[in-house]
Amino acid sequence: MTFILILFVGILGGFAQKKLSKNYHIRTIAFYNLENLFDTINDVTKNDEASPIMELKANRSKVYWDKIDKLATTISKIGLEKTKTSPVIIGVAEAENRTVLEDLIHSAHLQKYQYGIVHYDSPDKRGIDVALLYQQRYFKPIFHQAFNPNIYRENRKITTRDQLLVSGYLDDELIHLIINHWPSRSGGEAKSRPLREKAAYQNTRIIAQIREKDVAAKILLMGDFNDDPINTSFKKVLNTKRKKEEVQKGDIYNPYEELFRRGEHSLVYRDNLNLFDQILISEPLLDKGEKDFSSYKMFKAMVFNKGFLSDKKGKYKGYPFRSFSSGNYTGGYSDHYPVYLYLIKEQQE
Repeated sequence: MTFILILFVGILGGFAQKKLSKNYHIRTIAFYNLENLFDTINDVTKNDEASPIMELKANRSKVYWDKIDKLATTISKIGLEKTKTSPVIIGVAEAENRTVLEDLIHSAHLQKYQYGIVHYDSPDKRGIDVALLYQQRYFKPIFHQAFNPNIYRENRKITTRDQLLVSGYLDDELIHLIINHWPSRSGGEAKSRPLREKAAYQNTRIIAQIREKDVAAKILLMGDFNDDPINTSFKKVLNTKRKKEEVQKGDIYNPYEELFRRGEHSLVYRDNLNLFDQILISEPLLDKGEKDFSSYKMFKAMVFNKGFLSDKKGKYKGYPFRSFSSGNYTGGYSDHYPVYLYLIKEQQE
């Protein structure tokens, strides 16, 4: 059932001062790093023995289903206060396979939303993949493809995650989503920086492929980029823009750069605040002050950092409440907060 949110124009910042009511579709788009969502079955083709759940000595099945329940609980609440439903589209990272994703979408908290899945097995050594989950009543995929970023270091190929492109119709509008999980900072930020710059370059090639057929394509890039919005992968390779007034045709706008400069974060590592999880948009999805919502535009981007997702005690108080630590299950959710944004469009009479 299509949900129509009645918004007062004066309430949404930047709209006209008059309290005129209009009807809008509002849709939540999200991304969530699931922190090692592995099953309890050994895959002999992958190094999944190194996953935290396989390192547990007992109660693996109990831990697995508790983690599924906690992740599903989180997803069910993202954007709920505005839309009365979970995200219509959510990109995810660190899922071992399609089976764990099916367990997730069929859990008690999510099954009523009837999510579909787009997933490919990636070449990552540990077997972790990216994927897209979508409410089938709102989003209709028409094309998807996995791109190997083809990253080399010292003439050796890095077996990292694929980049997933999914094109489809959000209600009646064609959009394109690129889901990422770029190489980690293992070995240090400076040493690993070229790997993420190469991953960013692969994104530019995917964008170019999309724009060959549609120069005004509505594109959303999302993922755990393992880089902050101010790093070179964004500012030099993708040439992202921080301010709306800087955005020209063909540009990519990153609403999370401003959030990062204000101190918002999606993870904490050794007391450093990072905003690795982001959603970026192409210029046609940006409202630059015209107040033209005849087609979908981004209204607001946020970090979903509700209190229950943070550790309440100990040396990690205030950090994201992670699932695994020092070889044990902590009962937490993920070591990353989800991120999300709202797309809105005026309802046509």
